Amino acid sequence: MFSQKGIMRKICLLIVVLMALSMFASCAPAEKEEKKVVKIAVAAPMTGDHAEYGISYFESAKLMAAKWNEKGGAGGYTIEVVQYDDKSSGEEAATIAERLVEDMDVVGVIGSYTSGTIMAATPTYQENGLCVISASASHPDYSKQGNYIFRNNTVISVEGATSVECAEENLMSKKIGILYIKTDWGAATNKIMQELIAKTSMELAKVEETIDGSDDYSTPIANFENAGCDTILVVGMHNTFVPFARQYREINPDIQFVAFANLYNQQVIDLGGEAVEGTYFPVAYFNESDDPKVIEYRDAFIKAVGKSPSSLAAQAYDAAGIYCEAIAAVGNDRAAIRDYIAGISYEGVGGMIQFDEVGDAQKTFMKIVIRDGKFVLVD
Repeated sequence: MFSQKGIMRKICLLIVVLMALSMFASCAPAEKEEKKVVKIAVAAPMTGDHAEYGISYFESAKLMAAKWNEKGGAGGYTIEVVQYDDKSSGEEAATIAERLVEDMDVVGVIGSYTSGTIMAATPTYQENGLCVISASASHPDYSKQGNYIFRNNTVISVEGATSVECAEENLMSKKIGILYIKTDWGAATNKIMQELIAKTSMELAKVEETIDGSDDYSTPIANFENAGCDTILVVGMHNTFVPFARQYREINPDIQFVAFANLYNQQVIDLGGEAVEGTYFPVAYFNESDDPKVIEYRDAFIKAVGKSPSSLAAQAYDAAGIYCEAIAAVGNDRAAIRDYIAGISYEGVGGMIQFDEVGDAQKTFMKIVIRDGKFVLVD
């Protein structure tokens, strides 16, 4: 049997041991707290004729997220970029929007390539209070869909004014024709370009409509030739412009071309070769800039993708940067992010970005030309 004094000693020893264990536990390193994650979605064509653009948007957004994550994230959040393939289909874009608005980790969307595709989804984003920034939509009605709808691009009339200037001042055009694709964007752009041309000394000699990605342009080419056109303004993507230019130059090697920033893509030169030589168009971003931000982005993109970024890819990169800055400032609250973006002044690779009252970025365009198989800045 134990004496009462012995029992008390054992109890005291037990208390001392328990206190020591408690102190040890409190001094042990706490488990590393898992970092909070927010998502930026890129919903754009990742397959099909326009996949070149969607993939470049996704890769650009990943580069921007990596920059922020390497320095600790944005406001304590790790940025994850998630990829969705809308196949340049409005129906697919609308379905993706339904999924994204339900995922509360998604605080912003970059998409899509074409105005018509993203405009099928904007009502869902607006109704559910999720910001979308398009890097390329230029349809006049795009940003009118609501106050959660932004574009890091301009309406086509701003860009188009520089295209018209290229035709009149650089190519000295007299009789101009318009080839436009049969889409909402194509029809709206055609109308705007006709209005801009009417204010110049040039004659609008012929307007022709085509299907996006057609492979036979013999009829419009014949009509342009019969009208005496010396320059054609192409309202379309590279999959329209390149085959059209190749076929036209076989008929008339001297025909001149003017287009838009969506042709600032190495694929145009790789596929078009000599047929696209001398084509003029405006851009808000140029890879050969000596701006350190441009050099850093261009070199990182080339390392990741194996070729130089396009002007539109650069605008997706800046769109991701705008989201990251907003998250760092206000956290993961969707409404607060929208308010922050609406008032942002963001110095990106495409220059200073601010949005007007309807969500359109204000940009200044440079002129470039394809010369000797390269994109060259026009002085």
